[in-house]
Amino acid sequence: QVQLAESGGGLARPGGSLTLSCEVFKHTMDYYAIGWVRQAPGKEREGVACITAKNDHTFYEDSAKGRFTISRDKTKNTVYLQMNSLKPEDTAIYYCAAPESSYCGWDYDHWGQGTQVTVSS
Repeated sequence: QVQLAESGGGLARPGGSLTLSCEVFKHTMDYYAIGWVRQAPGKEREGVACITAKNDHTFYEDSAKGRFTISRDKTKNTVYLQMNSLKPEDTAIYYCAAPESSYCGWDYDHWGQGTQVTVSS
């Protein structure tokens, strides 16, 4: 059973920072890539970042490059999304997700419950 649980969302000012956490069941951490996907009001879900299971290779959507960093701590079974230089357009529900693969680039099959991020002055 793939289990994912996000935390760390909230309100941030433009230009500010937030760190999201995704607690991952250990088996999932070893065998599945983990990604962050967001959905803004009235828009479709979009992938933000992904990290592979084996070698921690990372991938970013263009708007996240240079501002967001995805990382994992296997000792804590947790994947993080560090978000800096936040913009109002980053406002969305952020989901932690896993494909049925150790590689990024596949459709996500398993989802957390989501955490709200709001960027506003």
